[in-house]
Amino acid sequence: MSSSPVDRSHWLTIFALTLLFVSYNIANAGINHLDIEDNEFAEFEDFDVEDVVAGVASEQKNVVHEREDPPSQEPDREIETADEDEATVEIEDNEFEHVDEDEYEGYEKDSATKPDLKLNEGPKITFAQLPAHLRSNWESYYLELMILAGLVLYFFNFFLGRSKNQRIAETWYSAFKGPLLEKFALVGDDGKLENSQPGLMKESENVYLLWCSGRTGCEAVLFELRLLKRQDLVAMVMNLFRPQQDQVHVKVFMNDSDMDSFVMCLAAKKTATRLIREMADISVYCPEKKSAVDKFGLPANFALMSEIGEASTTLLDARVCSLINNIPEVIESIHFSDQYSGPKQTEDTAPSKMPEVKKMLIFNFNLPLKNGKSIVEAVEIIRPAIMLTFYCIDRVKRFRLSKEFKAKAEKNRQKVEEAFLKSTHAARAEAAAARREEKRRQEKEKILQDDDPEKQRKWEEKENKRLAKKRMPKMKAIKV
Repeated sequence: MSSSPVDRSHWLTIFALTLLFVSYNIANAGINHLDIEDNEFAEFEDFDVEDVVAGVASEQKNVVHEREDPPSQEPDREIETADEDEATVEIEDNEFEHVDEDEYEGYEKDSATKPDLKLNEGPKITFAQLPAHLRSNWESYYLELMILAGLVLYFFNFFLGRSKNQRIAETWYSAFKGPLLEKFALVGDDGKLENSQPGLMKESENVYLLWCSGRTGCEAVLFELRLLKRQDLVAMVMNLFRPQQDQVHVKVFMNDSDMDSFVMCLAAKKTATRLIREMADISVYCPEKKSAVDKFGLPANFALMSEIGEASTTLLDARVCSLINNIPEVIESIHFSDQYSGPKQTEDTAPSKMPEVKKMLIFNFNLPLKNGKSIVEAVEIIRPAIMLTFYCIDRVKRFRLSKEFKAKAEKNRQKVEEAFLKSTHAARAEAAAARREEKRRQEKEKILQDDDPEKQRKWEEKENKRLAKKRMPKMKAIKV
């Protein structure tokens, strides 16, 4: 009874699967008894069941093809099965048996059979130490954030304060430009031959200057706006502890022939104390403070320093006193002097000659921008004080001292000059003595460096005679 082609292919498939299963078990058993170093077929260690399943699937596909064309596929299948039967694994006990131990010194036989476990270990992974994210670690950046916030606040205050100071200066100049053009021939002089941009000159972010000239009785007038340092955040913080005000300083340079000899000053008590301590002319000619309440009817917070009583009585007339009583918060000081030389010089920088003096009228006015007043309102409040300067210029020009007080003023100036010459004479004598000692010291060093003993002996004799003569008492020669 002959079997059909389908039965033969069925039996062939079963035989192939059985053969694959047996060969897999044999190979797996042989691999388990071999070491890693002796296994020449280590590349087949990863043989997996999935490969078997894949092989079975491929065999099933071959069966389908055999059903379609049995005669052509049957010989090939027989060849494959024959090859699988002949595939055997030859295992060597030791591949280093042929090695002569005497030929290779230091070679250990057992080391070849021991597996190197480090070969099976994977690469060591190291993780970089990254810093924590900013959003999860804000505490570490408090100092940086504070510095950054301070810088932003400083620059914001700088631009804001600078713009406000500029608005104050421009408002003041626009308010007084007309009256100044009426009083002076030139407003906004900058000292150049051709003034291309007459007007306010910006000295700094808080100081503005305005020069005016061309008026009888004076050489020139300098208006100086000293505003608060609003652009400086530190200065504004200090202003909270030591409050200051915006001020307008007016300096009138009088002609020599248009002002007599006298020194007087009317100021608030705190300002008067500071002026006596700092200004040279006030500290020398009128260092005593007097009350201005009884004689002139001025507020109690004002003090008067005057060298000649006649000058203060004449210049502080009813009109001036009335204006001061109306705006006492604006008037800081009124200083008239024919001996103005600026602040006092320290003892270290004492001059060797009389300082140069000028005849000047100095007015210090406060610009009341506090208490909620706008810039325009503050400028209007200070307007009578600015007009007071022109009135005082005319009064000082017409005022002349009587002969008695004129002689007193001249005597005071002569005493000051003699005292200055006396103090400078002592200083000059000390300087001359110091120069002589320095000259003798240099001469002694020069003689000692010389190798001639005769010169050294003569110099010592000369020096001894000089010292002996210096120690002798002085005697006057009397003629008979």
